[in-house]
Amino acid sequence: MSANKSITERIFQAVGFELLAILICTPLLAWIMDKPMLDMGLVTMAIAALALAWNVVFNGLFDRLLDRLQIVRNAWVRVVHALLFEGGLVAVGVPLIAWWLNISLWQAFLLDIGVLLFFLPYTYVYHWAYDVVRERLVMRQAFEG
Repeated sequence: MSANKSITERIFQAVGFELLAILICTPLLAWIMDKPMLDMGLVTMAIAALALAWNVVFNGLFDRLLDRLQIVRNAWVRVVHALLFEGGLVAVGVPLIAWWLNISLWQAFLLDIGVLLFFLPYTYVYHWAYDVVRERLVMRQAFEG
């Protein structure tokens, strides 16, 4: 199977990831937080959009910094990258969640940690399933074409 994915396929995969997460998280969080589905749907979509935008901005700045300082991207740099990325997302996301849902910063932080704990296995399973389906489609096209 080819690991090469077009930009269109990468966008499709990322949008699919976010849409499925929104469809799962919205009713689950509405039930857990005892909040209306509309409120949870909107905050979930806002956080998804924030995460996508933060990903582009943060990774661009981080890559430029590594280039400027001539730092090799090794395992420790990746750990620092992950911690700074998630820390920045929490720093921006928690106040947004607290404001939107009219809850304390502590409650918003705990909610954000809960969402992160959901996303760890979700990310693994989603990308594994995507790769399995993609491999089958690529193999089918190879045999038919």
